[in-house]
Formats: sequence, structure tokens, C-alpha cells
Amino acid sequence: MNQARISELRDREAIRDCLYRYCRGIDRADEAALRSSYWPDAHDHHGAYSGSAEGFIQFALGVFKTGPRNIHQITNVLIEFISPEEAAVESYFTALQRGPDEAGEIRQVLLCGRYCDLFQKRAGEWRIAERTVVYDWLEEQTPPAASETERFGPRQPLGASYPDDPVYALGKRRISSKK
Repeated sequence: MNQARISELRDREAIRDCLYRYCRGIDRADEAALRSSYWPDAHDHHGAYSGSAEGFIQFALGVFKTGPRNIHQITNVLIEFISPEEAAVESYFTALQRGPDEAGEIRQVLLCGRYCDLFQKRAGEWRIAERTVVYDWLEEQTPPAASETERFGPRQPLGASYPDDPVYALGKRRISSKK
């Protein structure tokens, strides 16, 4: 395999990793992971929000304070290189979002759509430079009445926000093993 093909495969994997960091950032209320998926000058057209990625991140940080439960899954990632430093990336997503609305009532929504992203490679790193979220399905759902403790029963541990989710303990192991 030639070096150009190897470089392209590495770039594709770096783009996928960035998409997955975004999902962890949103689902685990992990500000650092969320920030690491956007360039500081990026723009995000995300439903009712349209503006800087920084503005979207600030919005998300406010939502995180409400203790929502979010699950995002990404599939069908299509990466088309525009140049060695830019790629048009379409990723299908399914998101289940549950949390309080402005009146404090718990809402639950199933969303399906696509992230239409312009990725840029700067100083060897791929991040989102521009995002447009396209919605293909929205379903308001009735949230379960039972508490999470009742619903999950012995199925423990439950997913949690940063830094309490079990995935972060794995990261600490990785850091400890390098010492």
C-alpha cells in the first residue's frame, strides 16, 4: 500500500474519532471532549441555533446543568476529501434526548438526521469547521414515569456525566500505565 493511501486512511480515522468525541462530549456533558471536536472559529447551524461553535458549546453547557440524559449514535459516515486539508462529511445520527423544558417538565424526543460537516485539517489535526444539522425524523415521546433506579434495577452502573461515568476510569488507567 502506498504512503498516500495510508495517509488517507489515517485521515479518515481521525475524522471518525472527532465525530465520536463530539458524541461523548454531548452525551457525557464533557466540555473538553466537545470543544476538541470544533475549531475555535467554527460555525454550527444546529436546529434553532445558528452561530459560532463557541455559542453552541455555551448553550450545551447550560443544558448540561439540567442533568439531561442524551444518547447519540453515528452511522453511515461518508467522507469525501475536497483537498488534503478539507473534507465534506455526512454522518447519520440517532439521538434520544430527555430533560426538563423551560417550565421544568421532563420531555423526551427521538431525533434522526444527518450532520453535514466541513472538516479541516490544521497542524495535522482534523476538526469540524462548519456544521449543518439536517433533521429527517423527530418524535416526541412520553417519558417513563418510573425513576431510573426502578427502571434499571440491577443493571448497574448507569451512564453518568463527566467525570463520573465509568469510561473516565478507563482513561485514568491508560494514563497510569504510561508512567
